[in-house]
Amino acid sequence: MTGFRTRVFRVVAILLAMNFAVLAGPGGASAAPTYALVQGSGSSWAANAVNQWVATVAASDMRVVYTANGAAQGRKDYANKSTDFGVTDSPYRGKDPTTGATDSPLGRSFAYLPIVSGGTSFPYHVEVGGKMVRNLRLSGETIAKIFTNKVTNWNDPAITADNNGNALPSIPIIPIVRADGAGITNQFTTWMVSQYPSLWQECNGGKLAPSDYFPLNCGDTRGPQKAQSGSDGVMNYVKSDGANGAIAMEEYSYPLSANFPVLKVLNKAGYYTLPTQYNVAVALTKAQINEDPNDPNYLTQKLDNVYVNPDKRTYPLSSYVYAIIPTAADDSRMTTAKRQTIVDFLKYSICEGQSAVGPIGYSPLPINLVQAGFTQVNKLKLADDGVAFDASIIKDVKNCHNPTFVAGKPSENYLAKIAPFPAACDRPGQGPCGETVGSFNDNPDDDGKVPANPDGKGGKGGDKPGSGGTGGDTSGTGGTTGGGGVPDAPSNGPDPGLADDLGLGGTTTEGGGDTAAVVATTLSSDGSAGPPGVLTALVVGLFIGTLVVPTVVSQTVSRRRGRR
Repeated sequence: MTGFRTRVFRVVAILLAMNFAVLAGPGGASAAPTYALVQGSGSSWAANAVNQWVATVAASDMRVVYTANGAAQGRKDYANKSTDFGVTDSPYRGKDPTTGATDSPLGRSFAYLPIVSGGTSFPYHVEVGGKMVRNLRLSGETIAKIFTNKVTNWNDPAITADNNGNALPSIPIIPIVRADGAGITNQFTTWMVSQYPSLWQECNGGKLAPSDYFPLNCGDTRGPQKAQSGSDGVMNYVKSDGANGAIAMEEYSYPLSANFPVLKVLNKAGYYTLPTQYNVAVALTKAQINEDPNDPNYLTQKLDNVYVNPDKRTYPLSSYVYAIIPTAADDSRMTTAKRQTIVDFLKYSICEGQSAVGPIGYSPLPINLVQAGFTQVNKLKLADDGVAFDASIIKDVKNCHNPTFVAGKPSENYLAKIAPFPAACDRPGQGPCGETVGSFNDNPDDDGKVPANPDGKGGKGGDKPGSGGTGGDTSGTGGTTGGGGVPDAPSNGPDPGLADDLGLGGTTTEGGGDTAAVVATTLSSDGSAGPPGVLTALVVGLFIGTLVVPTVVSQTVSRRRGRR
């Protein structure tokens, strides 16, 4: 009897062990990821997006601290191993091309990956008769002259001409620039070098090069410009009661959250546009991305074609911002727990986290840059076998609820495809439009369409692709040529020929008016969750546990009794 019982227990033990092994599945036997506090610093341009992600992942026990001390300082902090990651608008350049300040990783390993895009905007504070003016628009040349002290009063003829003859009273212009090394300064001066080289070279002491450091008043000891540290410092100055006449350069998220107006900027097609997530997405279809994975500057951007993108919907000063991550196995600041935290934080940020950035003033990454970003994240796992990261997501990003993705069409940027055309009143010689025209900031709705503005005041802007409807405000219908001589948006769909960031194909479909469904999936709460096959394994395990084990035991007992 004792031998019989022993044999039965052995059978049960073996079957139960098989059951538990199947239930565990790939990775199932491991405990929840072990995280450690990680610290990063850098771009204040990206800070509102980064801090939103930080707050979200805190619910998953990830502790991430981000200090928005400027892109230049962020690169220095990373190089000096004061931080675990950095965020920057531009790559290391050896030395700042203008100031000569050291700009090097100092031997620390690194890789760049894009984390979000957005527009360099120009918030302003102009009051007339005690009322804020909220619908100003300027050409790039006028903006360049304001920040090089060539245009110094809001009643300047150039400003009047940009606003279709609507003159402002005499109000001195107060240009606000950054006092610290800032990515926003680099973005602005890179645009100046490309588009208005003579103005910038004169202002920059004869040097035709971009810089993170703005030469206050173009090097003069006195002048109208004021310098402030950090994005918040800039916006706080612009918003202050005594700042009538102020104008600054800042990422769109800051004035949007403060409900402060920004300039509409004249694009190459002859339309004044805002830096909405849609217009930025259109603009960046012309970005030239470094595609060489063996180059240290892999995935970094060249924006000359963005500035002159001929699409009517483009916002000229659009760009990406990048994380800097450590890739060496022997990085002295890294542990497995820290790498795991960075991996899962970035996995959320460039995947599901992209769905939250558009309404706060940024623009989500297109699918090809999300995939390329995951190849960079995977380098942390390659440096440490203890890090959990399922590299299959590089090719299969369907679990990223990103508004740019189109189901089954990885070469399309959906936001660029459905971006509304500007209204006729946003052309030179017409308007200006009302303050809300063209300000589409919300994500596409459940039907995959661009939502109208909440207040309904001209929120439709111009024609949407395939609509042929009327423009916003009182400027007339779309598909016509107005007094400014610039043809309005075609009524039969978007302009053809938009190229994806990495040249993966056009962003329009045949017929123009058809819109594909947005990918509406969510990221698994388990950052290391395996493929769908795990679900099958679980079902098999439950089957074994509930049916096979009892049946085998019962049959064994019956046979033993039958022998008696």
